[in-house]
Amino acid sequence: MSQSEEYISEEFDIPNLPAVNADELTTTNDFYKLAFQYQRLMMVYESAVKQIETKLDILNKESKVNRKRNPIETVKSRIKSPDSIAAKLEKKNLPVTFDSMIKNLNDIAGVRVICPYISDIYAVRDMLLKQPDITLIAQNDYIEQPKESGYRSLHLVIEIPVYLSKTEHNVRVEIQLRTIAMDFWASLEHELHYKNTATVPDSVRRELFRVAETIAMTDREMEEIALELQALD
Repeated sequence: MSQSEEYISEEFDIPNLPAVNADELTTTNDFYKLAFQYQRLMMVYESAVKQIETKLDILNKESKVNRKRNPIETVKSRIKSPDSIAAKLEKKNLPVTFDSMIKNLNDIAGVRVICPYISDIYAVRDMLLKQPDITLIAQNDYIEQPKESGYRSLHLVIEIPVYLSKTEHNVRVEIQLRTIAMDFWASLEHELHYKNTATVPDSVRRELFRVAETIAMTDREMEEIALELQALD
């Protein structure tokens, strides 16, 4: 085991055991030990999510107190299920272990921020990244450079400290920032791709892309209208 793996195992008190392997759980004690370790680890990720949600709530309330328009419409969060974690590790040809999960997956904890306008997305990003306890690890701007499917969103991977009674853990959280229109499209596109076992025809893919372009144009036009109305105040 490398020095970094030893640190991860020692910090979280997690041995290099498979996350899901019933054949190796030979005793009831082994099962309880593994379940407790997983529960403790997920509690750390959940705590990181709560901190991000609290920060976003404070930023939104600050705008309200200052009599400004709220830059955040809604906030959603989730923790990946054990099945999703194992499937993603297997897809990457990585070992299904706690160490591997911590080191290689940045989206175990996820927060989605829905904003009214595109400019709000970048404003919220900037406000978050100015906070001294948030470290930016990676950024993918699918608004400036949409995916081939037409998908648009701003993805951030950040690291935030979680303080427990005796330990401190730097936890990675993926934050997705979208407009209401982008979220509408992405939710339906996800539904079509992952709930439908049939291969999506090229004609449907082209139509999805066309709709994504229409939504993007609508986003820009609605923001221009909002700016015009603000200028009248």
